[in-house]
Amino acid sequence: MYFTSNKMFFYFILLFSTLISISSNSWLGCWIGLEINLLSFIPLISNSKNLLSSEASLKYFLIQSISSINFLFLIIFNMIFLKNFEMNNLFSILLNSCLLMKMGSVPFHFWFPNIMEGLSWLNCFILMTWQKISPMILLSYYMNNNFLIMITIFNTIIGALGGINQSSLRKLMSFSSINNLGWMLIAIMISENLWLFYLMMYSILIMIMCYLFNMLNSFFINQLFIMNFHYLIKMSLLINFLSLGGLPPFLGFLPKWIIINFLMNNNLFIISFIFIMMSLIVLFFYIRIVYSSIMFNYLKLKWMKIFIKNNSLIFINMFSMLSLLGLIISTFIFF
Repeated sequence: MYFTSNKMFFYFILLFSTLISISSNSWLGCWIGLEINLLSFIPLISNSKNLLSSEASLKYFLIQSISSINFLFLIIFNMIFLKNFEMNNLFSILLNSCLLMKMGSVPFHFWFPNIMEGLSWLNCFILMTWQKISPMILLSYYMNNNFLIMITIFNTIIGALGGINQSSLRKLMSFSSINNLGWMLIAIMISENLWLFYLMMYSILIMIMCYLFNMLNSFFINQLFIMNFHYLIKMSLLINFLSLGGLPPFLGFLPKWIIINFLMNNNLFIISFIFIMMSLIVLFFYIRIVYSSIMFNYLKLKWMKIFIKNNSLIFINMFSMLSLLGLIISTFIFF
């Protein structure tokens, strides 16, 4: 009862812990901020009435604790023993691996879809967006470029292929988050401003999708097939999914276009080709979600009709129009 009645306090601590990590001038201060972040997020996702939430909170605690222990060990090891270049290179790889584990990146991604399956849509949104800020900022302090380029490629590939055979919307969104994490890693290697722009665009689109799914109380793809939605909700689902996948006319394409331009200008054609092809696969399973709910309109079950307040429709359509404005913005930005 204490946790449920004081969630706003833990949300504040979650915000405060991220600010501690990104504003600290020592690795120990960064580690303290990460630990406070972990201890504030556990009460938000744990629910005694839901076994999946309790299991997810335990898994999240174990994974984050392991990565935090390794992170602290590497900090102490760096201060005492590190002297030559070979060890320095190995240290950067190990430190990057700890931070990649914290954000659910490949090859440490196995916990991420399982934990997402036991969370509410609000906590899913926090885990996919806010919880990636601290590890990404710390990663930018000490990057091993060759190692991270390989990780970004595997992120986009596994994030795209892993979402094809999923029937759960939360697992599907988690693999989509892994795919977008590859784009964010390459963005932060190019420029922190570009990464911040990509994160803002991604957070807006994920917020709309999580808001829609929470409002419709949908957790599986077949729920979208059999429910009789308002046509504006169907169109909003389609527009925001296509924008999240990075289809050119929409706003989500803009940060991906900037990244692809940079890769092409630096003769990284193979990496840009892999990123584009994996985005097409992501678009495939996005379109598969909304295809049946839009095209097959023969099922009219009155007892499953969803009634949505006008205020919610106005909010959803406002952001859908914002996504459509990406056509104008992305056309003139480079001219």
